[in-house]
This record gives sequence, C-alpha cells and structure tokens, in this order.
Amino acid sequence: MRGSERRARLLEALGLGEIDVDDLARRFGVSASTVRRDLQQLSDTRVVRRTYGGAILAGASAETTLDQRLAVNGPEKQAIARAALALVEDGQTLILDAGSTVAAFGRLLLDRRLRIITNNLALLPFLARAPGIDLVVLGGSLRATSMGTVGPLAIEALQRMTADRAVMSADGVVAGRGLCEASLDQVALKSAMIAQSQETIVLANAGKLGRAEQMAWAPLPRRWTLVTDAAVSQDQRQRLAEAGACLVVASA
Repeated sequence: MRGSERRARLLEALGLGEIDVDDLARRFGVSASTVRRDLQQLSDTRVVRRTYGGAILAGASAETTLDQRLAVNGPEKQAIARAALALVEDGQTLILDAGSTVAAFGRLLLDRRLRIITNNLALLPFLARAPGIDLVVLGGSLRATSMGTVGPLAIEALQRMTADRAVMSADGVVAGRGLCEASLDQVALKSAMIAQSQETIVLANAGKLGRAEQMAWAPLPRRWTLVTDAAVSQDQRQRLAEAGACLVVASA
C-alpha cells in the first residue's frame, strides 16, 4: 500500500474514532513506527492532532482531498464505474457530480455520444477531447478539495436544464436519510441535480454505506439506483431496498 493511500485510510479510520496505533498497524500490514510516522505527517499539516497512543481528527470531521480519495479503494471504484456504464444509453443527457468515483465513471464515457452537464472540473481535460460529448460546465465557487464548483451560480444554471440521469457520489449514504457531505453548498447542488433529473444514480463503495460523519444532507427521491461493490452487507441491502434503492452490485 502506498503512503498516500495508507494516510487516506488512516483519516477514514480516525473519522470512525479508531485511534490505537497497534490496531491500525495490524490492519494495514505495516509496523507501528510506520503508522506513527504517517500520523506525524498528518499532524504536521494540521489534519490530525496527536494524542497519547494515537491521534484524533483536528476538527469535527476531516474532508480528504480528491487526490487522497482517488488513492483509496481504486479497484472497487473502477468496478462500480464499469457497472454504471450499463445504465447509460447514447443520446442521453447526464449530470455528473464532483467526486472520485464519478470521475472514474466519467473517464469511461469518452467513446459515447452524450450531453454531459457537470461541475466536476477534474473531468474536463478528458471530456473536452471526446468527439461525441456535448459538454456543459457549471460555474460557481471552487471547492479545491473536490475540484468541483458549488454555490448559487451553479444552481441557477442547473435550474435552466433537465437531464435523463444525475450521477453522483457522497461522503456517506444512509438509508432513509440520503447523502451526507461536508458542506451545505454541496448538498444544495446535489438536491438541484436530483430535482432536474428523471433518475438519480449514486455511486458509492460499500464502506460509505451507513456512514454519517458529515453534517450536511441531501435527501434522495423515493426511487433511486445505487451502484456499489460486492462487500455490501445483507443488512445494508435490506435497509437500502426499503429506502427505495434499486441495487446494482459490481463484480470485482
């Protein structure tokens, strides 16, 4: 496991309250000294605060950067992205949200014929050179952590358009509550994306299901589609189905 991926996983573990260095070392298959060095590096950037025997997040919740999220669960994200391709038909209009899993999905669309509306700036270098893509970019305020635009300008532009499907990810997906994110700007835009689309598709690995670490929420429609990986538990399958989700489980 690369250092960047390990530190991103450390942040996720700390977000769940896990602070024991020895336990984290066993989980990641490294020495305790390696974990301590990772924690010190995160502490140097003020993401975490060191404690006796471990560390805690520096704030109420720590939002990882896009690069850090891209380094985590790469095979699962690619499998989810490939499974989501079957839900898209040429000629459709898609809204693509910001996020690492949506970015993985967007990169698979380069040979398709689609109209894409997006605030995902990380995708622009790829989609802009695709001959069959009619690309519309939402303006607004930049969130550097996710490389996406948010705010009133993005929402106002989006309200002038409609789409067949909105494809989005989230920091957490909770049955009966919806999608959680770090800011109200993010969930306001997600809610607008859902409202302007005939169908909502959420791309989320199994580790995000049931997670409610962030403070802002975007409710989901009565019927929606979740594309996740094979690690999803039977309990989560049942809860999500009861919450109106049509589950698509990606194979490895």
